[in-house]
Amino acid sequence: MTEQKEDLPFEIQISFHKVVEQYKKQLEHEESEVARNYIKSILEHVKSFPALTEGINDFDELKKYKEPVRVLLDDLFPSVLTNNEIKAASIPFQNFLFNRSKRFKKIMEATPDDFELEIRNLDNKTIYVQECINILNDYYGYNIDYSRPLYFDIPDEQGIIRRYRIALNGDFIDIFPKDKAKKITDDDVDELLQNVENIDLWKEKFPPQSWVFKGFTIVNLTDVTMDDAISELKTALLFEKSSEQDELLKLEEIFRSIYKIPDLRVGFTVYNPQDEMFEKMEYKDANSYILNDELVSECREGVCEEGFNNIFKDYSFFSIANVEEYAKKTKNNILSRRLKESDVKSCILAPVVKNNRLLGVLELVAKKKNQLNSINTIKLDEILPYIATAVDRNRSDFENRVKAVIQSECTSIHPSVLWVFEKEAKKYIRDYDEDGLASFKDIVFKDIYPLYGQIDVVASSDARNDAIQKDLLHQLEEIQSIIDKAYKLEELPIYEQVKFRISDFMEDLESSLNASSEQKVFNLLQKEVNPIMSHLRKQSSELKDLVEEYQHKLNPETGIIYNHRKDYDKTVQQINRTMSRFLDRKQIDAQKIYPHYFERYKTDGVDHNIYIGASMVKDRPFNKVYLYNLRLWQLSTMCEMENRFYQLQQTTPIKLDAASLILVYNSTMSIRYRMDEKKFDVDGTYNARYEIIKKRIDKSFIKGTEERVTKKGKIAIVYSQRADEKEYLRYIKYLQTKHYLGDEVELLDLEDVQGVVGLKAIRVEVLYTPNSNEPDRTINYENLMEELH
Repeated sequence: MTEQKEDLPFEIQISFHKVVEQYKKQLEHEESEVARNYIKSILEHVKSFPALTEGINDFDELKKYKEPVRVLLDDLFPSVLTNNEIKAASIPFQNFLFNRSKRFKKIMEATPDDFELEIRNLDNKTIYVQECINILNDYYGYNIDYSRPLYFDIPDEQGIIRRYRIALNGDFIDIFPKDKAKKITDDDVDELLQNVENIDLWKEKFPPQSWVFKGFTIVNLTDVTMDDAISELKTALLFEKSSEQDELLKLEEIFRSIYKIPDLRVGFTVYNPQDEMFEKMEYKDANSYILNDELVSECREGVCEEGFNNIFKDYSFFSIANVEEYAKKTKNNILSRRLKESDVKSCILAPVVKNNRLLGVLELVAKKKNQLNSINTIKLDEILPYIATAVDRNRSDFENRVKAVIQSECTSIHPSVLWVFEKEAKKYIRDYDEDGLASFKDIVFKDIYPLYGQIDVVASSDARNDAIQKDLLHQLEEIQSIIDKAYKLEELPIYEQVKFRISDFMEDLESSLNASSEQKVFNLLQKEVNPIMSHLRKQSSELKDLVEEYQHKLNPETGIIYNHRKDYDKTVQQINRTMSRFLDRKQIDAQKIYPHYFERYKTDGVDHNIYIGASMVKDRPFNKVYLYNLRLWQLSTMCEMENRFYQLQQTTPIKLDAASLILVYNSTMSIRYRMDEKKFDVDGTYNARYEIIKKRIDKSFIKGTEERVTKKGKIAIVYSQRADEKEYLRYIKYLQTKHYLGDEVELLDLEDVQGVVGLKAIRVEVLYTPNSNEPDRTINYENLMEELH
């Protein structure tokens, strides 16, 4: 049952009184006897159905008058056009249609049973306001323009959404107020137009059901699927910011509408002009039917000669209407094989070109032969320029991302200070445009507080040397074992001599490893061992297998075994990568305290520099409270990094220890970005003292001892002012209550290092959480080692 919507300003009466009035006027002036008799017969027929002119409130009641309505509207709905026009009588915004043309009926019969006809993107609030504006225009004589294109989205028998633009004819309507309607003044109209979104105000001025809509409208639909799809495609490609996955899915849906192929698929293959290669898109799930599962391919191999000439020389389409026939013709070439692997029966390959530069190939593929062919390639003519613009934009975006990564990973221009560089870059461009001469000046920030911290692998040189020693000894043992076997088969004096040399080297290596040890072993291998190995391969199948097994263990570039060193390098890389990522994530929170410059770099561990001060931030006052917050953040983050370091030990090939250090520097300084070195550095000789301290403190000793200030399981905080000591003891006390730090706190004096005297240190034990399932259980370093080992 179809009921009129009550939440509208109108009570609706379906009426044809205006059609009757029109016929009566025509009758007065009509000279043709045939036409006069025709009009009289219609008017006489309608007299039998007074409800048609008086008005019908119940939409379902209209069914009783189907035949007289058809007769009355015959001039408006000519029978000769009923198979062509998509037309119906309607009540606006009610989704109620009657007296439909045959073509309209056929379109609706193809829709699913549960399909309801609704105007696209039109909510009830908008409908209410538009109906009120109709009253203002038609009854009060205002000229308020609220016109907007209206559309129906109707699925066809294949499930493809067809789009129809609606043209409304409102010549057969009367609008008039009921008793409860409110009189509208100019002031009311001003208020309404200034509060269009305030639906309650509109309902106050135009209460629901307070006016009468008497009559009907005529709806004409035009199939604009192609135009709308192209428009939507332009919007998606040029303006919408969406992921590559969403973009590709939308593209596929739009092309299915354009080609009326419900299972049409879309792919894209990138062209790399430097290497003249086809490549897959960066988005991992993107389809490429030219490449299929391959990542790259030479262009001439990827398509046949005809396709290559079309795409690369003429920048024209290459279509294959029947892939099976194409495969026979080309003797099953690479392209045909890859298309058949993807169940493609017909396809269009379209070059995407921008500024006479090939960017890639758009691929439309279908599962039936002849669905895509050289005739319907014409549909791409209007679309391809927009695809080219989008591809060019995406490529530029990707290149910008690459540059951003390079800047982030390889240079020191941190986003917090980028504004200064942009300012200087604009000045550089202005100077260059004026006279062709410009220079990018060094950028200086004054009155800056520095913070420095590091988490390093303890005795990294010893660990590396131990790995080298184990690898060299292992290799010499392998050689010795092979020569022992050879001596049993063939007692040659040279074998004994080489065995003696190897034993001699092994004794030296076991006692100590020095800078020349590796080179000595390398020389031994090159001059004495390798020639013998070549000889032994030919002596017996057993020796040949042993030699090949030995050679398989060697690094092909150096000829030396690298097992333990590989484990060491892998462990250090894993530590550095994890620590760096962790620190970068924590930095996001730190920047919220106060914007500051941050850089970190990898050694045998991770070091970081922080610079904070008013001159580095645009239009924001600086207070030392931000510095204190950042220092507390640094200390707590170093505790968390210590924990992360030892949690990694459960997965790394070898076990290493960490020692952390923080340098507290209480004076402000100037820093300069040196254009030649592409990095920040201290500015001036006085400030150079800070850099000297940074480079030497981790090697400094506690006064009167041979003990280093850095120690595993502890964080060393190096400072020179008593005020710094008090400040950090407060932080330590706070972090002890949070179970970041233990009770053991040492106050130490340090030996003077070259050019720097009077340094002190606080050394405090770190508490560790060995099990993530027990976050509240913390232990010190000694207990942690027991659990780990």
